Amino acid sequence: MNHFIHSRPAPRLLCAALILLAAAGLSACGNKEKKAGQALASVNGEEITVLQLNEELQRAGVQAPQQAAASKQLLESLIDRQLLQNEAAKEKVDRDPKVMQAIERAKALIVAQAYMQKRIGAATRPSKAEVEEYFAKNPLFFSQRKQFDLRELVIPTAALNDELKAVMDRAKSLEDVAQWLEEHKIAFGRTQVSRTSADLAPELSSKLQSMPKGQLFIVREGERSLLIALADIKDSPVGLDAAAPQIEQFLANKKNKDAAEAELKRLRASAKIEYFNKDAAATASATASAPAAAAPANSAHEANERGVAGLK
Repeated sequence: MNHFIHSRPAPRLLCAALILLAAAGLSACGNKEKKAGQALASVNGEEITVLQLNEELQRAGVQAPQQAAASKQLLESLIDRQLLQNEAAKEKVDRDPKVMQAIERAKALIVAQAYMQKRIGAATRPSKAEVEEYFAKNPLFFSQRKQFDLRELVIPTAALNDELKAVMDRAKSLEDVAQWLEEHKIAFGRTQVSRTSADLAPELSSKLQSMPKGQLFIVREGERSLLIALADIKDSPVGLDAAAPQIEQFLANKKNKDAAEAELKRLRASAKIEYFNKDAAATASATASAPAAAAPANSAHEANERGVAGLK
């Protein structure tokens, strides 16, 4: 039986999420200046304008056919937000030290993000040759892609003891394990999932491909664990024409990421940075010198690659 450890990755879009939160946080500072734009509503004398509504629509990514219905809902949300802001101002919530600190942090993130966006500019579209090269160098993502069909029993990790592992070792099927769980009054759920070699880390894909059908193994995910049987492996190739848009987006994102890292490196090289805590300095130095992780084919694969902490 094969065991591997899987941990949930921290969201890579944390900065973007905080920036969205910051927009709401900064507007809660009790700003009494007259808002620009045609007024749509007034809440105790505070206007809500077309510009505000348009910004909400843009942030929500609402498409043109849904904008009429979404506008009504978002306008009501803006009214609710204004009511809360008014009450917060009355009770001087915006003067709370923790709130002020959160606002300053969000403001710093917004300004830093805006600078980086201005510095990097629009992503350069990769050439056809670059797309074809990436396609050729990553056959497991595209031309030789495999699909893995999995059957899973979901149990609390606390129930994953040595006795259950021994049952997994001698079981002939996942149903044998399910029967044992029922007999021992251990609650479990059933799921069926399919993953491709484009979704998984190369090490994990290779491991799955080497397993015989019906092989049982365990995945630990924090407070829950998955008892898994490999039901089937199928060829699931993707041609260049179908893969090209995905590859273009990935390569454009990678260029942006590389440009951002280069800019930070340049700024660090020209700045005078002093550490007043030796432990913090050692940690920062180790982090700065760590090699960058290999770039994945897409966001799903990237998340999986980060999530798989080890394979045993």
